[in-house]
Amino acid sequence: MSWQIRKAVPSDFRWLVHVDAFAENDHGRRRQIAKAISKGECWVASDADDTAAPVGYGCLDKSFFGEWFVSLVVVSDAHRRRGVGRKIIAHLEQCSAAEKIFTSTNMSNTPMRELLAQLGYQSSGVVENLDPGDPELIFMKILQQ
Repeated sequence: MSWQIRKAVPSDFRWLVHVDAFAENDHGRRRQIAKAISKGECWVASDADDTAAPVGYGCLDKSFFGEWFVSLVVVSDAHRRRGVGRKIIAHLEQCSAAEKIFTSTNMSNTPMRELLAQLGYQSSGVVENLDPGDPELIFMKILQQ
């Protein structure tokens, strides 16, 4: 399958909430998505044959100590393990045009940790107490210029 990545537009909001099971029940996550869309910091992944129906999305900003940071990568349950997350992250790396980029995930998110390792991200720290009993792991990648 061929995946297309494009910048999110306001009409994507309801689709992204639908793709993101966490956002369906969390007002804070919905606000985060809406803000990222309005600031031009959200990109949508869709099947190249059906670009109107997102299957995932990613957000990129400079919120991490002024460094480029991938704040969210979400892929619908039905489209996981098909290269969508990989494609989103690669696109966000290109959009950053940076020498290095950061991201994070919970320790419990084994699929994301495995994907980051495959993509060449290295451990860069741990933040305790964001989610009780599930530390946030920080990762960094040196990008080729």
